[in-house]
Amino acid sequence: MHIFDDLKNRGLIYQNTDEEALRKRLDKPTTLYCGFDPTADSLHIGHLLPILVLRRFQLAGHRPIALVGGGTGLIGDPSGKANERTLNPKETVEEWSSKIKSQLSRFLDFDSKENPAILANNYDWLGSLNVIEFLRDIGKNFSIGTMLAKDSVESRMSRGISFTEFSYMILQSYDFMKLNQLYDCELQVGGQDQWGNITSGTDLIRRVSVNEVKEVHGLTVPLVTKSDGTKFGKTEGGAVWLDAEKTSPYKFYQFWLNCDDRDVVKYLKYFTFLPIEEILALGEEVETQPEKRNAQRVLAREMTELVHGREARERAEKISQALFTGGLENLSAKEVEEGFSDVPSTTINDQTIQLVDLLIQVGAVTSKRQARESIESGAIYLNGVRHTDTASVVSELNKLDDQYLIIRRGKKNYFLAKLEK
Repeated sequence: MHIFDDLKNRGLIYQNTDEEALRKRLDKPTTLYCGFDPTADSLHIGHLLPILVLRRFQLAGHRPIALVGGGTGLIGDPSGKANERTLNPKETVEEWSSKIKSQLSRFLDFDSKENPAILANNYDWLGSLNVIEFLRDIGKNFSIGTMLAKDSVESRMSRGISFTEFSYMILQSYDFMKLNQLYDCELQVGGQDQWGNITSGTDLIRRVSVNEVKEVHGLTVPLVTKSDGTKFGKTEGGAVWLDAEKTSPYKFYQFWLNCDDRDVVKYLKYFTFLPIEEILALGEEVETQPEKRNAQRVLAREMTELVHGREARERAEKISQALFTGGLENLSAKEVEEGFSDVPSTTINDQTIQLVDLLIQVGAVTSKRQARESIESGAIYLNGVRHTDTASVVSELNKLDDQYLIIRRGKKNYFLAKLEK
């Protein structure tokens, strides 16, 4: 399928500069880019959509450029933000840029013989700019009135916007121009909030190339939303990161598994590389057998393996199965730590402690009386097995990997005790 048709069928095209001309240009291999500013030490799933669009283009035979904003990251993009961003030190932005480069390599093939992806950093040209020459040669091509009319600027005017962030649009436009000069890049893609910056770039290239007609294009992907009105990519614990140290593969898996029935087909189209026909079939199952949540399981499996690899995906599935259908006794120490990293936990030094005291120490109950009542009523489970002996001592209990006790009180209240060996 033509890449433009595939993107359109998946609902991935929000705006584009000239559909007919762009479609025709994409009949042949094209170089395109998308930028990623280092605003943290990891990308999050809000970045996934444009990253995977680059991947789709590469799989279709085009050449993607992943541009890390080592320069623009020092300025701050006003797009989609209600207030001024905090300016980070240069050393911090450099460190974050390096980590983002590593993450992007998971999704793009930089070693392909036919169309290797390119990794670039705009600090390479922005960091050495001469301000007088920049204002004379580049700044003169921008009309203040036109810039004020762009959504990214207009939405901030009532709250205030500094000259620093106001100039971001010019710098991003300059990026497009430099990539066009260096790599013959003809297409910029980004989120829908980047439309004003993208079209400013296409306008700049046309103005500076007056002696030759250069055809360049822009394309945006839609803002990812959730049907329940909450923000996509956010959980009670905060953002869902692509770094396994910040969001474990198990939590990552659970995020997709808990997807609303109203959103799952859209997310399958947006984020997976499954054929549309297979996705539509899963959508029919959502309508006829929603209780099976098969579409959500496929989404969680595809996304976890794509981002974290097969081994991490299998581990996440194993933890999930153990938690919800039994089998906690089969978990390894690593799986216990990953699956229960966000539950109340306590390290126990004295294994002669009684179970009733342990329940108080981990926070499962507030008194010995409540502990005994919970045990006698069958509300306490140790490593998935109901425990009713109030006289138990921790040293006598079976422990996972000889050190962990997963305590459950009732149906959903989990606690973790780690016994020092």
